[in-house]
Amino acid sequence: MVRHFPVSSSEMVDRADRLMSAASNRYRVVVQVSRRAKRCRYEDDENGDPSMMKPVIRAVLEMSDEFTEPEILGHELN
Repeated sequence: MVRHFPVSSSEMVDRADRLMSAASNRYRVVVQVSRRAKRCRYEDDENGDPSMMKPVIRAVLEMSDEFTEPEILGHELN
């Protein structure tokens, strides 16, 4: 099965780099992305509508979108 993602791989790398540069602790960002991905996976399972996007990619996209809202990101990454 071929999956088509809404963003290119270069944009994904750029978004991940922005998340890493915004954080004081890289390990913490990785853990938070992992937790968000796990939550996304369980939400998809509960809804019975599996997303075509992998949970980790979805988590990075959501967190990088929140990057524009410092009040959300500030308490999570610092």
